[in-house]
Amino acid sequence: MSSLQSSALARVKPSATLAVTAKARELKRAGRDVIGLGAGEPDFDTPDNIKQAAIAAIQRGETKYTDVDGTPELKAAIVAKFARENGLTYETSQIHVAPGGKAVLYNALVATLSPGDEVIVPAPYWVSYPDMVLLAGGEPVEIVGEAADGFKLKPEVLEAAITPRTRWLILNSPSNPTGAAYTRAELESLAEVLRRHPHVWVMTDDMYEHLVYGGFEYTTIAQVAPDLYERTLTVNGVSKAYAMTGWRIGYAGGPRPLIDLMRKVAGQTTSNPSSISQAAAVEALNGPQDFMAVRRAAFEKRRDLVVAMLNEAEGIECATPEGAFYVYPSAEGVMGKTTESGVVIDSDEVFARELLEAEGVAVVHGAAFGLSPFFRISYATSEDVLEEACKRIQRFCASLS
Repeated sequence: MSSLQSSALARVKPSATLAVTAKARELKRAGRDVIGLGAGEPDFDTPDNIKQAAIAAIQRGETKYTDVDGTPELKAAIVAKFARENGLTYETSQIHVAPGGKAVLYNALVATLSPGDEVIVPAPYWVSYPDMVLLAGGEPVEIVGEAADGFKLKPEVLEAAITPRTRWLILNSPSNPTGAAYTRAELESLAEVLRRHPHVWVMTDDMYEHLVYGGFEYTTIAQVAPDLYERTLTVNGVSKAYAMTGWRIGYAGGPRPLIDLMRKVAGQTTSNPSSISQAAAVEALNGPQDFMAVRRAAFEKRRDLVVAMLNEAEGIECATPEGAFYVYPSAEGVMGKTTESGVVIDSDEVFARELLEAEGVAVVHGAAFGLSPFFRISYATSEDVLEEACKRIQRFCASLS
């Protein structure tokens, strides 16, 4: 009997972050004391004014199909957001809304990739980028932003990776998994390379835009390099900044021909995002933004706690990231060591597995993000939980011989 699985799906792996989260939940249900640090999800609740906007939309009967890629009201709010916060001018016809940022990225890739087209994916990368490229029929080209360079892509590395088949460069700043964010000068140096290769488009994933710390000035590449505007898709959403992960609203601004293609994809796949979620997103973008500073300060405090405690663990080194709510510590100092049960730690995947088994702390191994030997911790949880998790990591590392 032939395989049920398509050849396209056979090329991809299940999401490692979702797998870790599912494993932690399974162990909790079985009665284990587990601290899950795998999920990239704010622990804060969606603000009340946004919830109330959704309820009001239901009461008004706004429960029908909407335009395929977003209501006029939401597109207008997104246009205003891009102008207000990023200095980018779009018309509503240049806006695409989909059920989550992941759907926006996927629609763009499906709309533009032909077999053999290449997409440059800087590592460490969000786990879904390479697999979405594969599903869309393209070829991911993984290049590394080294730890010594703050996990950020150097212009000469980008230059060397570009070929005549390169269609896209994906830029994620601040980054999932590292929290690294590109400065204006660093983006300008990448833009200088892209100017020499006019066939390469840029897909920026700005989902963590509002989560930057220590006075870091956030910019996106179309803002820094306006001459790249006509070949840049600027992707964002309400999931992280507004604690709306379950509402599933992502959006993008880009050149009208590209947006038209993406709408065509959505029209034959998901159709419109939830009408209720769109009404909530209008309030999120247009309503009060003052809560963000409070939450950002809380995340920064958590970051500093986790970085300090991880650097006290034997064999672990953790850099201080500029943004998001992740750290990406190196486990190189424990490679080759042995657990009390006799298991040799010979990879970050084994490290993560044994840490979960011994201490009940769930992290995501670095190989899932394209760079080892590291692991990712999400610090989107309370300080008490983070402190306990870090104590367990310290204890686990101290037990290795």
